[in-house]
Amino acid sequence: MNDVAISIQNLSKTYKGGKQALSGVTLDIPRGQIFGLLGPNGAGKSTMINILAGLVTKSGGSAAIWGFDIDRHPRNARASIGIVPQEILFDPFFTPFETLEIYAGLYGVPKAKRRSMELLRAVHLADKANAPARTLSGGMKRRLLVAKALVHAPPVLVLDEPTAGVDIELRQQLWAYVRELNAQGTTVVLTTHYLEEAEELCDRIAIINHGRLIANEPTRALVGMAQEKAVEVTVDRDLTEAPTASCFEKIELKSQRTVVITYSKDKVNAGEVLAALQSAGLGIVDVSTREADLEDVFLNLTRAGAPERANA
Repeated sequence: MNDVAISIQNLSKTYKGGKQALSGVTLDIPRGQIFGLLGPNGAGKSTMINILAGLVTKSGGSAAIWGFDIDRHPRNARASIGIVPQEILFDPFFTPFETLEIYAGLYGVPKAKRRSMELLRAVHLADKANAPARTLSGGMKRRLLVAKALVHAPPVLVLDEPTAGVDIELRQQLWAYVRELNAQGTTVVLTTHYLEEAEELCDRIAIINHGRLIANEPTRALVGMAQEKAVEVTVDRDLTEAPTASCFEKIELKSQRTVVITYSKDKVNAGEVLAALQSAGLGIVDVSTREADLEDVFLNLTRAGAPERANA
């Protein structure tokens, strides 16, 4: 357990009325990583996070944070995790400094060990330390939530859709700070709908769909699961219709001289695709390829009837 930040075993949750949000999820999140938790809306991600935060009561299974079971050692478990929620929730009449001081007190942090100004500087809010929180912009409020989640110096930080609705500059600032925290030893769990963020930031990614874990892989391995590849080819004469070949999964006539061909890289290679075009009497003028990315994998896995895949 020493190398596991969060351990979830056979976790389930059924809400009143019969809605099953989680169904037997088993997942270990390694210490020291930036870990992505992805899934469509309603997949069960927020339910899992709220169970870890102590806001939702699980129906079955177990969960431990930093080695502390959330049922047997709830105080230690909650002290080991900081959560930045999707919703912007705090008292609008307190200043950012007062907000952090109050939450540090609630976690039992002695005044001499509080880091309120340090945290405000880290999230670029030092100049707003004494401004009423209601006067902050949306991006500033989101940064304040990050600082609030860190007042007790938790070893695990959960970011639930932290960049939803924020501008590019703020997003870059936030990710720079997350990388800095991670470099200092904080384990970061990230949920996001921006798949390019997950692909760039995360060491490992788990995907939840309909309350079940359908993937849990290192990011590079997950991206490597995508078998479809596209090649855009410019030919030497005008086309009135797209050529066909058995090795093409699909073909699109992008312009009179340009076609986009999708093929399965586990069955054929780019050379065979180009050879098929040449066999049709077409000369190749230019070629460009598009590698599969996390979005391709995500869409394939979350389609109805996708097979379960949950490697440790």
